[in-house]
Amino acid sequence: MASPLRFDGRVVLVTGAGGGLGRAYALAFAERGALVIVNDLGGDFKGVGKGSSAADKVVEEIRRKGGKAVANYDSVEEGEKLVKTALDAFGRIDVVVNNAGILRDRSFSRISDEDWGLPQLSGIYGNFGQANYGAAKLGILGLCNTLAIEGRKNNIHCNTIAPSAGSRMTETVMPEDLVEALKPEYVAPLVLWLCHESCEENGGLFEVGAGWIGKLRWERTLGAIVRKRNQPMTPEAVRDNWERICDFSNASKPKTIQESTAGIIEVLHKVDSEGVSQNHTSHAAPAATSGFAGAVGRKLPSFSSSYTELQSIMYALGVGASVRNPKDLKFVYEGSADFSCLPTFGVIVAQKSLMNGGLAEIPGLSINLAKALHGEQYLELYKPLPRSGELKCEAVLADILDKGSGTVIVMDESILILGRNFYAIISSLSLSLALGALVENGHQTNSKAAVAVPSRPPDAVLRDVTSLDQAALYRLSGDWNPLHIDPSFASIAGFKKPILHGLCTFGFSARHVLQKFADNDVSRFKAIKVRFAKPVYPGQTLQTEMWKEGNRIHFQTKVLETGDIVISNAYVDLVPASGVSAQAPSEGGELRSALVFGEIGRRLKDIGHEVVKKVNAVFEWHITKGGTVAAKWTIDLKSGSGEVYQGPAKGSADTTIIISDEDFMEVVMGKLDPQKAFFSGKLKARGNIMLSQKLQMILKDYAKL
Repeated sequence: MASPLRFDGRVVLVTGAGGGLGRAYALAFAERGALVIVNDLGGDFKGVGKGSSAADKVVEEIRRKGGKAVANYDSVEEGEKLVKTALDAFGRIDVVVNNAGILRDRSFSRISDEDWGLPQLSGIYGNFGQANYGAAKLGILGLCNTLAIEGRKNNIHCNTIAPSAGSRMTETVMPEDLVEALKPEYVAPLVLWLCHESCEENGGLFEVGAGWIGKLRWERTLGAIVRKRNQPMTPEAVRDNWERICDFSNASKPKTIQESTAGIIEVLHKVDSEGVSQNHTSHAAPAATSGFAGAVGRKLPSFSSSYTELQSIMYALGVGASVRNPKDLKFVYEGSADFSCLPTFGVIVAQKSLMNGGLAEIPGLSINLAKALHGEQYLELYKPLPRSGELKCEAVLADILDKGSGTVIVMDESILILGRNFYAIISSLSLSLALGALVENGHQTNSKAAVAVPSRPPDAVLRDVTSLDQAALYRLSGDWNPLHIDPSFASIAGFKKPILHGLCTFGFSARHVLQKFADNDVSRFKAIKVRFAKPVYPGQTLQTEMWKEGNRIHFQTKVLETGDIVISNAYVDLVPASGVSAQAPSEGGELRSALVFGEIGRRLKDIGHEVVKKVNAVFEWHITKGGTVAAKWTIDLKSGSGEVYQGPAKGSADTTIIISDEDFMEVVMGKLDPQKAFFSGKLKARGNIMLSQKLQMILKDYAKL
């Protein structure tokens, strides 16, 4: 049994502690070792009068039971006097229970100015004859919520309770038998827990009474956008959308002012960008996704992590690499002269954004991820993965599509992986379909579209038998979904037994392509796109059928025993053998910033016109190494569709930025704030310095770095 909660040596100030709830709190704290300041003005429940007897009686009661307490008779309006009493008596103060309150029952039309100023405690719902009391209650709630935010950095927590208890204050609004039944002792335990140093609750609101406790939170509907770009907003539009405005069936639950305002910012973005093409071009119709207006475009919490050679090897074994094939030794033995990490290991990193639970925290997104199926996956590498590395991942909920048979969640992820004198960048676009059939026409750009395989016989076929333990082995890479190992969970999901991870089949297929058409040279791998069609059961045989067309290898994967196509409309893009040396320079021989500029250029390629409109500036970068300029890059976002190229600006640059290669990468990874870099001299700028603020749009919104 857990140890009892104690307050030995802690100093607790309870206001309004001469009777009722306050007395119950004071006695309970003292019983558990606290040093208590019993504050009570000594007036009646309307706040009239003054005296010492109420506080003195409670102090005497505490001392009689062996506790320590002192009395204070000041009004809570003179809070500094209450605090002084605590410091004079015990030298410190740890807990304040703001309990004091008065009540004057008068309808709104009969309330005097004095009545408005007197109530002290907080409330929630309002009640006839208590407009003053209700207003004061919600005022206290707002105060407590703000104190919770401001005090957090100093480990000061603030919570609010709305108690139902019998006292001289409530006897005017409750029947006598109910006043007797609602004992203050049924409220005190919640107060003690919230005030204990082991309790991490902060900014909470709780109703409590008669032995029951419940937590309250704000809730709001998903609402409706009732205006259009460059058109007036009308009351008729409000009327016509009133049902949706008031529909709580998929309500969001904002917890902070940032979450609350995020939805408004998203509305402004949607209205302002109405009719303008987006980075991803196949959005569903606005009517299909408007319910998720507060969710689309939200960034999930970024995270940093690392992987070692062990994780690389475990992944390779999980997707079928074996010492039976001598050419696979480079993937499963760290001592191999050309030990390599399989390119598709990148999806393990990317899926952490989903597995970390960040989607569940997005307001307006009410989807059971336990029932989500993986629909499509795109992965692109701009340099081979190091054998081990540090990583930083950022993910954006790019879109939510209502497909009728299910809801498609589109995740857009960018991962920067660093090794010793080494780096790689991963771009990942994944689609998960919740509560429905698999994706038929997913969210995609033209360059990443799923493509049907050629109509001729395949140019190559490879087979691998998966083991009965394949899912158990693969899940060690980081996908802990019980669907792949727990028979009872699989049965609930509608499968006769646990199924193999779709991304495991994905890894088998990519390995087959790499083996057959690139001689297992990971530097030849550029990108892969697949569509998951049907499940695979551990123990079944995977057959990858491949067609070579230039540097694109089309493929589909079947279960040999059934003939079912389990991966369709898939391809792998390879780097031409002649271009490998240009794509993967030797370690330490290239500025790390070069790849970032290349990535910015790739990301801007299809949306340059849009960015030029927003930025309208030319930026010249001087990248230094060892104190001298080692490279110059230009980002031209003023003319045509924009351009990123190595070298000085062809015309004049609006802004020139000088920064070392190392500091540039620190800025990109979010470890160095640009403004701090500027003021510390690590970053220098000349020309129109204010334009540099628009670089946030380039480095974050478009480069996804």
